[in-house]
Amino acid sequence: MTKSGTLRFTHIGMENWRNFTSVGVNLERRVFLVGANALGKSNFLDAFRFLHDIVSVGGGFQEAVRRRGGVSNLRCLAARKGSDILIRTRIGTGEAASTWEYELSFGQDNLRRPIIKKESVMRNGSGILSRPDRQDKADPERLTQTYLEQVYANKVFRKVADFFSSIRYLHIVPQLIREPDRSAGRRGDPFGGDFLEQISRTPDKTRNARLERIVNALCVAVPQLKELELKRDAKGAPHLHGKYEHWRRRGAWQTEEQFSDGTLRLFGLLWAALDGRGPLLIEEPELSLHPEVVRFIPQMFARIQRRFARQMFISTHSSDLLRDEGIGLDEVLLLQPGEGTTVTPASSFDEIRALLEGGSVLADAVIPRTRPHRVEQLTLLGD
Repeated sequence: MTKSGTLRFTHIGMENWRNFTSVGVNLERRVFLVGANALGKSNFLDAFRFLHDIVSVGGGFQEAVRRRGGVSNLRCLAARKGSDILIRTRIGTGEAASTWEYELSFGQDNLRRPIIKKESVMRNGSGILSRPDRQDKADPERLTQTYLEQVYANKVFRKVADFFSSIRYLHIVPQLIREPDRSAGRRGDPFGGDFLEQISRTPDKTRNARLERIVNALCVAVPQLKELELKRDAKGAPHLHGKYEHWRRRGAWQTEEQFSDGTLRLFGLLWAALDGRGPLLIEEPELSLHPEVVRFIPQMFARIQRRFARQMFISTHSSDLLRDEGIGLDEVLLLQPGEGTTVTPASSFDEIRALLEGGSVLADAVIPRTRPHRVEQLTLLGD
């Protein structure tokens, strides 16, 4: 498939999902989520993770809901009693914005089990699946599983399942990478528990090429870093080794235990961006990084997208990140409080447009709108 024909999310709709009573928004190839704390940036991203979990190995609809504490925990607090949860997506390409549409609505039965209320798939505007169907009505137990997760049932729309399976979420927690027993019992941990094991499972040629590319990028943020390689210790555990060039004639090698939080997070961010072709979900990439490094993150993502056409969703509080002049208004989604969080493209605000036309940068036009009400009261702590 050509880059222009690479599938991506072009729209998402949510009803009664976590913070959101009703949301419907178009999505660009690069999306920046901006809003105050606790408004639902992580929960917005979790809708995509939920779709991934439904089709993942060891997952499925029931398990995806269970991991999130059940239907009652997922349902928006502002929802009316008994309201069903709905996620609706459109998937398309540069040429066709709505090649596929997938919709899933669910609630719970008297035993508090998740139950599908509606599942539908459309291709190029024509319906190819609509549930509940006659068989579901004859055997309601069938509504405990989606057709999406069943290989024998999703043949005609398996591209949708494969696309959801390609979604990747990574939010590196440096302390997990440094734990000696970090990988025990973990596989595909989005917080980095088995991150080095994931790298070690990559074919040698691919892994070494990526490490070389990452060193070339990291040396800007970590000037003394000259080499990166992965080695296993006597117990077979993988370790990241970095060679630093300083006063020692031949430099010195360090493992991930000595790397700074910022180095590990940036390394994880770069690896994730190069690993895979499906949508990538990133939370607050600015954490632990110097502001001047943060300013160039959007350009780094843009270069990767030009090369691989990969869709990226980035949540952020950083005004430094949003100072990049290449970020378009339609790429920024602003989350604001209400009866359920609202999600609106920055391009929909006349005031933001006016500020930009007057010479303001995007960060100065958008970030003030995320300022918590009466935030100055934090200074009263201890009075």
